[in-house]
Amino acid sequence: MEKISFGEWLPDQPPVAGALVDAFNVIPNQIGYGPLPSVSNISNDASDNLNGLFSGRFGSTTKVFATSSTKIFEYSSSNLNLTNISQAGNYSASDTGRWSSAQFGKVVLAANGEEILQAYTLGTSSNFADVASAAPTAHFVSVVRDFVVCGRTNEFPNRVLWSDINDETDWVPGATSQSDTQDIADGGNIQGITGGEFGLIFLQKSISRMTYAGAPLYFQFDTISRGLGCLEPKSIAQYGNLSFFLSDDGFYMCDGTKVIPIGAEKVDRFFFNDAELALLNNMSVAVDPVRRCVFWLYTNNSSAQSIIIYNWQIQKWSRGETTADFISSVETEGITLESLDNYSSSIDALGISLDDRFWVADNTLLAGVQDAKIVAFSGANSGAEIVTGDLVSQNSIITLAKPQIDGGTANVSIASRARLDGEISFGSVAQADAENRCSVRSHGRYHRIKVLPSGNYTSAVSVDLDIKAGGMR
Repeated sequence: MEKISFGEWLPDQPPVAGALVDAFNVIPNQIGYGPLPSVSNISNDASDNLNGLFSGRFGSTTKVFATSSTKIFEYSSSNLNLTNISQAGNYSASDTGRWSSAQFGKVVLAANGEEILQAYTLGTSSNFADVASAAPTAHFVSVVRDFVVCGRTNEFPNRVLWSDINDETDWVPGATSQSDTQDIADGGNIQGITGGEFGLIFLQKSISRMTYAGAPLYFQFDTISRGLGCLEPKSIAQYGNLSFFLSDDGFYMCDGTKVIPIGAEKVDRFFFNDAELALLNNMSVAVDPVRRCVFWLYTNNSSAQSIIIYNWQIQKWSRGETTADFISSVETEGITLESLDNYSSSIDALGISLDDRFWVADNTLLAGVQDAKIVAFSGANSGAEIVTGDLVSQNSIITLAKPQIDGGTANVSIASRARLDGEISFGSVAQADAENRCSVRSHGRYHRIKVLPSGNYTSAVSVDLDIKAGGMR
């Protein structure tokens, strides 16, 4: 038998190049692909439909917050309720309706471009409130070293503003404060900020790095990319010193010094052909540090919610679909046994395995929102498909397939044709028997194999094929 390993998914390359044609509802592994979990509801309905999700953790206190265009809600894992903890009178809707968030010490900060920067102190606050009367009204917030950094006001879309050192409430420049502002002359509007030891300012047509320099200038700004910037603010994600984003021509990664293309000749053309470009402002992005993956959620041109997934450790891609409207990484609060009844009337009907990270405190969870609820990617495995590229041979017949699915099984379907310009039509689906054998019969010179993993599998690795020479028709 001939082993066909599940290598890279490279939709920008021709199918005869040997790469996978599709890797759907799976997550890239070093060898093969793991399952993409479906979403499961973990909250009751909020009073509004939701469009955002973030969290904060300090000491033993963990809080998860969901947002609508005009409200911020606090999630309770004890009763699953979403309680409005906005400032009095709620908020004005921004042009995007989305919030940016960051944590500074035990203070969770939120910005939406229409309100003064909002603050919630973990362990003591009951509602969000203005962090200070002099704080900016900005679209983006992050933390760089010991400073809160904001970017893009409605009056100055290219302006960066920062607080005094170790004081998120002081935004007045002066002899006793290191608070100040900087307008970035080239690059257009600020699209987002990532922080850490240095800051990265993503503009439409450039990227600037801000580095602490001390008095009298406090921060030095260096352009590290000119002409290449960020297309969509909601495509920016950070993990460690790595920032990921979508530019005009595809996906990139930046480590503060180099801007590295990660989707070129792999998935960039596929993405722009698949995405509904008029709805790119509905994108969202999340980092799953356990799987070493970045997930970008977008609306495709069939009006479905698609996910494109990048594993930065092994530089492999996959894709999927979901019912979530927004995705994010959040900290888990942990669930007590007494609270299990809130999720289901019985353990068998929970919908989330008791081994899942969702139940354990102080973990990072891939989550999101759907309509008025918070959801977690902790449900059953999504229906997956892996399609090989064209297997090129002399005229031949495939009579047997044995999918190699660690911890599960799979069904198989084959599309064969005599010419590369022939119609691609997959035959009937063959189910694996007790010996993991799929009986098939497909004749041609070019063969594509569709494998549909099922069960609680951990990795879909390959498919073994019995290929025999066939006579000419």
